[in-house]
Amino acid sequence: MIDAMASNWETGRRKTAVARVRLAPGSGQILVNGEPFDRYFASDALCRFIQQPLEAVGAIDKYNVNARVSGGGKAGQAGALRHGISRSLARTDAAWRATLKAGGYLTRDPRMKERKKSGQPGARKRFQFSKR
Repeated sequence: MIDAMASNWETGRRKTAVARVRLAPGSGQILVNGEPFDRYFASDALCRFIQQPLEAVGAIDKYNVNARVSGGGKAGQAGALRHGISRSLARTDAAWRATLKAGGYLTRDPRMKERKKSGQPGARKRFQFSKR
């Protein structure tokens, strides 16, 4: 268990988004790039998505989260933030690791945008084929 005055930093990633998350004992405030997370992520679905690991371990109002996110879009940033919060919680209390792992919160989503190949108009699209 983390001591009362300590805090820890973890990194979460999703697609090209990166979130540096600082978890510290507090009242449950979540700040993203200096503003409340519900204002930064305007969607209620993304806000609930971010809070899932905290709800899973029952720590929704026990820790303050301060995060710096960059890269990607809002959904990718939300995924990176959730991953970072999960990793930070697992480091905070080893007993929570099994719960977080079972919920799939500690697994980094490996899906990335596929690169465009040379000689083609896109990643998978091909130029029109004419037999004759």
